[in-house]
Amino acid sequence: MRIFATLLLSFAMVATAQNHKPLSLDQFPNSDPTSVGPLINVTELPTNSIPAPAQSVDGLPSQKLGPGDLIAFSVSDCPDLTRSFRVNTAGYLKLPLLKEPIAASGRDPQEIEEDVQRALIRDEILVQPVVSAQVLEYRSKPVSVMGAVKRPITFQAVGSVTLLDALARAEGLTSDHGAEVLVSRPRAPGATGPALVERISFNGLMVEADPALNITLVGGEEIRVPPAGKVYMVGNVKKPGIYPIQQGDETTVFEMIAMSEGLLPYAKKQAFIYRREGGKGARNEITIELAKIMDRKGPDVALQANDILYVPDNKGQRLTNTIIERIVGFGTATGTGILVWH
Repeated sequence: MRIFATLLLSFAMVATAQNHKPLSLDQFPNSDPTSVGPLINVTELPTNSIPAPAQSVDGLPSQKLGPGDLIAFSVSDCPDLTRSFRVNTAGYLKLPLLKEPIAASGRDPQEIEEDVQRALIRDEILVQPVVSAQVLEYRSKPVSVMGAVKRPITFQAVGSVTLLDALARAEGLTSDHGAEVLVSRPRAPGATGPALVERISFNGLMVEADPALNITLVGGEEIRVPPAGKVYMVGNVKKPGIYPIQQGDETTVFEMIAMSEGLLPYAKKQAFIYRREGGKGARNEITIELAKIMDRKGPDVALQANDILYVPDNKGQRLTNTIIERIVGFGTATGTGILVWH
């Protein structure tokens, strides 16, 4: 009774401070004076007064495991197994206390949990084991990106990873990239022969945004971005240099002359293409009728990657014109001198 009266006095003081009518025993006709339970409702307390439960740290997305992957176990009443273990090169987990290794390669963490539980019961270590497993690190799903990319990289295909994701991780392509992206997929277990190479059009992937070309990567792929082929432009042109040529796109002599900003004066009527046939060391010389191509009177000639297009200088014509210019200049100067002298 004394406890009950003390509580009523406390409530009355709070109510008075808030300009409310003081509480009295008449307001609690059905209350039990020996119990204070009905007067306290925990659900009405401020939410910040109830401590939040600690959050658990989740592992990586659940995927098929492979050699090198790191998995963490939590086993109730068994500290020897409550730690992390790495899958060996043979694809097994060798756990302390267990008589036989656990097969891990190609299996989900949930399947491994069940195997460990059965093994603990079978080996009479625990009667009712509670096992949980989480992946901490994947090493069995590497994806390599190399070639004409800004930052060649190797990463793990964890979760949903596409070809565009891989190219983004490599910070995009360089300006001299080719027209295709080559994706080498790993061979199936036990299969022989070369790896399957898929050729993906750059324009289809990036420009046309074909979703079928943005393939999903599962690990083990090698992505190569070959640089574009090059044509070497030398000789009597305004801008000699090295020009890219996309594989599958036909680039001709006329187009190459245009890219080099045209011919200089005194270019010969014939030009030459030096081409290495069949991977041979020496290059073959191919004569082309440059004057007819430029005048649109003859067929244009297609160029190939690594061709050298040489436009020679007509030295004889240059020398003749130089002599004529000097004679004309001398005659003008002499005539002017005669006029001044008279």
